[in-house]
Amino acid sequence: MNVPTKLGVFAAALLIVFAAAYAIAAGVAPDRPRPSSAESTHVGHTAQPSSSASPGADQVRGVSLAAGGFILGNVVAPHAPGMQAPLSFEILDAAGAAVTDFATEHDKQLHLIVVRADGAYFRHVHPTLSPEGRWSLPWQWATGGSYRIYADFVPAATGQPLTLTSTVEVSGDYQPAPPAAESRQSSVDGFDIELAGHLRAGAESELTVTVRRAGQPVTTLQPYLGAFGHLVALRQGDLAYLHVHPEGAAPTAGQLAGPQVRFATTAPTPGRYLLYLDFQVQGAVHTATFVLDAPTGAPAPTPDSTAPSADPHAGH
Repeated sequence: MNVPTKLGVFAAALLIVFAAAYAIAAGVAPDRPRPSSAESTHVGHTAQPSSSASPGADQVRGVSLAAGGFILGNVVAPHAPGMQAPLSFEILDAAGAAVTDFATEHDKQLHLIVVRADGAYFRHVHPTLSPEGRWSLPWQWATGGSYRIYADFVPAATGQPLTLTSTVEVSGDYQPAPPAAESRQSSVDGFDIELAGHLRAGAESELTVTVRRAGQPVTTLQPYLGAFGHLVALRQGDLAYLHVHPEGAAPTAGQLAGPQVRFATTAPTPGRYLLYLDFQVQGAVHTATFVLDAPTGAPAPTPDSTAPSADPHAGH
């Protein structure tokens, strides 16, 4: 057999071998590559959310300067402690225009919460609105540090409550407060206030405050912001803002109450929460502070909690 003939036979043999190999591979391997084990854990993730997702995460407010088509912007504040200057800002719509129409919520069109990043120097105030849409009030910082301001309001255009936040950096040295420990008792201006109840992650719970002075129950609580007390809760760390509302009917003019005030709230995630209670007696507003932990799941029931109760409001 000459050389050309030998080369032709060899080429034909190679074609037969390649064809056979392709046929075997087609029967074993799929048309598309299979996902790796890491990729396959995400298949159907939207239909089967991970069980590790934070409960009640959609209830977290006050962690962004923009939400619902509105922005907390153009914040101006004193830059150092001891300076007297306005603290002012605007609520802007999606087009960047200052909003001037707000609904009244808890007797005010806007509630401004100011607190240092470590939870100290809490203030709940109510600035005034100019015809041009700028909120402002006189201001002075007590110390330097990083402060969070929260604008809590209801735009008349949507009727939906919003809480927007921004950070203000104040120059000057300051001593950070140590991490807060859980505390259910607070003393302020001669009043002793005790907090009962449990925070529950992802479930509504009732908190009850009792106000006493010199060991005697205080029954002269006056209406303040449409209730006999106003409670603000912030999650320690990121200072997320929790919605807390008073229980019971709104008080009438001249009505007094006490010594107890009840509130309902939901902790969106497990963790530690800083609580600030404003209450009014004889025209003066006082602020009590508490710290509560919200464990995962509901607290274990007490031996009597499973028994039927004659009180239709028990365990509300």
